[in-house]
Amino acid sequence: MPGWVWIVIAIAAVVVLAVVVWSALRTRRTRTLKEGFGPEYDRTVADAPSKREAEAELSDRQKRREELDVKPLSPGARERYVELWQATQARFVDDPGGAITEADLLIQQVMRERGYPVEDFEQRAADVSVDHPDVVNNYRAAHGISIAHERERASTEDLRRAMVHYRSLFDDLLETRQPAGAENPR
Repeated sequence: MPGWVWIVIAIAAVVVLAVVVWSALRTRRTRTLKEGFGPEYDRTVADAPSKREAEAELSDRQKRREELDVKPLSPGARERYVELWQATQARFVDDPGGAITEADLLIQQVMRERGYPVEDFEQRAADVSVDHPDVVNNYRAAHGISIAHERERASTEDLRRAMVHYRSLFDDLLETRQPAGAENPR
């Protein structure tokens, strides 16, 4: 065989190998993101124009989270927040709307003390989704109900559901252990 044929075969083999490696890396990235984000992966992919853009967004969230100094609460702070939550739940009986507003603010206080930025809800949800992907949809649902309440469009049953949703994130945020894969090297 002439030498140029071997060159063409070698180039073709390199191209095929590059495509196989690229495909394997993309598959691994997808699997890692699915495992790390759970249901949040599916929600993000459904909302994004493409799977590639959704995965880029999730990767950006992870990078942003790595830059944050998120830490567990001290035992004293944890105890204080548990007491505040119990008071908020007790308030629900007489003032469901006020209790929901209080629960939302309490979640923000816990997040701030743990080291999450809290200025914008969507950014809060994105940041917390890295460490707490299983409850971030609850947080979004509770926040949506809270907004509906502000517009006088939420029933008492809606407010009860919001309280349950807020509670799931609250419980996760108060855990003293770091979520899996969330160790911060700082």
